[in-house]
Amino acid sequence: MDFGAHSIIWTILVGLVIGAIAKLLMPGRDPGGCIITILLGIAGAFVGTWIGRVFAGENYVAGWIMSVVGAMILLLLYRFLFKRGA
Repeated sequence: MDFGAHSIIWTILVGLVIGAIAKLLMPGRDPGGCIITILLGIAGAFVGTWIGRVFAGENYVAGWIMSVVGAMILLLLYRFLFKRGA
């Protein structure tokens, strides 16, 4: 499972949008703010791509739904691990 330069750039661009969508779908205060949410969106796109490649084949690039799911999972984990004023 090798990421090419083109797929990495595409995944990062999709991840920026996905981070914003994940934030809209999971409102509330995040310990890290918008920048962390966008970074989690990018990571969610990579996670979505990786999961998709495991199940759908080597040339899979994360789609919108899989990227949003990955970002929401990471955002939920981030909120759980780094709560403010717990």
